[in-house]
Amino acid sequence: MATQVLDCLIIGGGPAGLTAAIYLRRFHRDILLVDAGHSRARLIPLTHNYPGFADGISGPDLLERMRIQLSHMDGQVTPGTVHQLRRTPDGLFQADLDGLPVVAKRILLATGVVDIDPNLEGLTELRNQGLIRYCPICDGFEFTHQQIGIIGSAEHGVRESLFIKNFSRNLSFIGLPGYAQLNEELTRQLRDQQINLISGPCQRLVKSDQGLIQLEMADGQTHHFDVLYCALGTKVRSQLAQELGAHCNDSGCLEVDPHLQTSIPGLYAAGDVTDRLSQLAVATGQAAIAATAIHNSLSAA
Repeated sequence: MATQVLDCLIIGGGPAGLTAAIYLRRFHRDILLVDAGHSRARLIPLTHNYPGFADGISGPDLLERMRIQLSHMDGQVTPGTVHQLRRTPDGLFQADLDGLPVVAKRILLATGVVDIDPNLEGLTELRNQGLIRYCPICDGFEFTHQQIGIIGSAEHGVRESLFIKNFSRNLSFIGLPGYAQLNEELTRQLRDQQINLISGPCQRLVKSDQGLIQLEMADGQTHHFDVLYCALGTKVRSQLAQELGAHCNDSGCLEVDPHLQTSIPGLYAAGDVTDRLSQLAVATGQAAIAATAIHNSLSAA
């Protein structure tokens, strides 16, 4: 029995993957959307930065709405993990989906990134309560003039601190041992911008009786913040494409052309896995471009 050949296999069920699936199903394309359940959007407690939702929307709610929309086009999300991609002799793609072979004419990677968190007691609990944030572009406005802490590393953490200063002057850069790696120049930049520098071993994070984040240091000192940003960078989920030889930058983000095609013909990427602004609106816009390009390329074949 011949194996079914899909028009497109979409890997990743976050905003980018779901948008691409919606577009391709509306083009009457035969697709499979596979999701391992680790979308970064699931960590968003509430965003007011996504157009059309004046009262805000949570990441899980947005994903659920998009899944429902996809179902209206007879599409669905298939739980699972793609472990490997390879090209077949006839130019198709074969994926290992939890041990099952899947063959497709095109691939869209929407696998995103993983935020790097410090190994700090109490962080997970506070993140679940919406007190730990990762994207000041998304939600910095909501913390205007508030007391903000930034757990940062080297140049990335300092750049994030300088960006956040647009929203508040009450900033503290928290240089945890093993993460900060601040040289004299970076320290000078923080000092010149009047950003408080907190350094030394930390004991834990807790929520105070006043609802603030309480950072307890190993020496007994405590510091309080309205919100805490993690600025330790991300790990890019681009390994599947890299194993095929796709070009990426030094951070591991996939290089794409204006149609979101990687250096591998037929392999597309959208969302945070590309070297673009990490935003919901950008991810969905990229996915719309990629899905349309995929449809057009199939029509021209």
